Parts: sequence; C-alpha cells; structure tokens
Amino acid sequence: MSIPRDFPDGAVFVYGGSGGIGSGVAREFARAGTAVAIGYRAGRERAERLADELRALGVAASVHPVDVRERAQVVAAFAAAVAAHGRIHTVVWGAGPVVPQQPISTWDEATFRESMHIEAFGFASAVHAALGHMREQGGGSFVHLGSAGHDWWPQLDGLSVVPKAANEALVKGIAKEEGRHEIRANSILVGVIDAGQFKTGQAAGTFTPEWEAAVKAMLPLKRWGQARDIGQAAVFLASERANYVTGQTISVAGGFGV
Repeated sequence: MSIPRDFPDGAVFVYGGSGGIGSGVAREFARAGTAVAIGYRAGRERAERLADELRALGVAASVHPVDVRERAQVVAAFAAAVAAHGRIHTVVWGAGPVVPQQPISTWDEATFRESMHIEAFGFASAVHAALGHMREQGGGSFVHLGSAGHDWWPQLDGLSVVPKAANEALVKGIAKEEGRHEIRANSILVGVIDAGQFKTGQAAGTFTPEWEAAVKAMLPLKRWGQARDIGQAAVFLASERANYVTGQTISVAGGFGV
C-alpha cells in the first residue's frame, strides 16, 4: 500500500525566506519533507545558513537573490528555482519592508508607494511568474502572508495592512480564475509574531513594554506567536490535506480581533 504524500515532487518558493517569519515557514516545509527555494533580497548569509540547515533535515534547498520591486528579477529567480528543483508546487509570499508605525495623516507619497511596490506589485509579479508553470504542471498553490489587521485595524500599522489588503483581493481572484487549473490560493492573517519586524520594532523602541501590555490585553491567548505557527498553517494550506480549500483566510494571531 502506498503512503499518502502531502506534496508532489518539487519545491516551495518562499519569498522573504531569509527573514524571521520566512525562515520559520521554510523550516516547517522542510520538516514536512519538501524541498525549499529561498528568495531573499539582502540577507544572503542568512539565506545560505538556512539552506544548509534545511539540507541537514534531508531536503534539497536553494537560494535565489531577488528584488521583488523588479519584475524581471522575480521572473528570473522563479525560473532559476524551477531549474534547480524541476517544479515549484507552492509559492509563499512573505516578502515585505519593515514599515514605520505612523498614522495615515502622516504618510508621505514615497513611503506609501514603496510599501505598495514591494507588497502588492511584488506579489502580483510573483503570481504572474508562477501561473504558467503551475498550469503546465497540473496545479499548484499560493499562500499569502497577510496581516491580522485585515480583521481589526491596528493603530499605526496601516502601511503594512493596506498593501496586504490588496493582496487579499488578488488571492480571491486567483482562486476563482485559476481553480479550473487546480491552482489554489489562500491567505494567513499574521498576528504579532516574536520574529522579524516585531524584533526590529522592539530594538528600535517602537514596541515598548507598555505597547506590548496593551496588545496582549486584547488577545485571548496572552502570548506572542512563533514563526513556526505561521509555518505550520502555511504547510497545511499548501498540502494535499487542504486540497479542497481555496480563496480562504485563516487568522494565526492569538485571537486578535475576536
């Protein structure tokens, strides 16, 4: 009797894979037994170390420099990942800038454009780079890492929430238009995770002890999430276990907004 497999041959491409949350996502896919292509912009050493770590878990891993603001780079990186692994069965979108925490009234045009360029235009480029390949391979999956602010507006975090909201709409469009090709798309609404931008904000003094206490007071689960929590949700949504799930969001945020 054959043993069911959660993933076909090939790899997951994790954009933003060298970051705090992205690396946690990559580790969970490796633990699930699938190869990983790590996309990074500036964190080459982190990406290389992560790739070595994943190979030690028994899976193939590759690293791919990509500035997601440049569509040509997105296309080239995706093609390189296909060349390395034969197939990309899943795209996880975890790329994004560390955005300043500020009210809408103080946004300047350049900062807003940069956030939209990386998050929304970047994701659209990644989708277009992958769709033809996924159709040829008989299907695939997109997992978008969004924001729990999609459910309940978080004070000062709009420069992250707004671009990701555009992507939430695109996820539903992919699900509706590409389902006939067995291509699925889903989104994870990410809460406060003890990694990535949260760590940067702590170091910068943006997220003070008072801020942390106020946010935890709103959470049914009185603790921060871990990168592995996002990774495990992403693995599920991309896997055969979720083969009839598309166009959906799941909040991994400790109950934020409930």
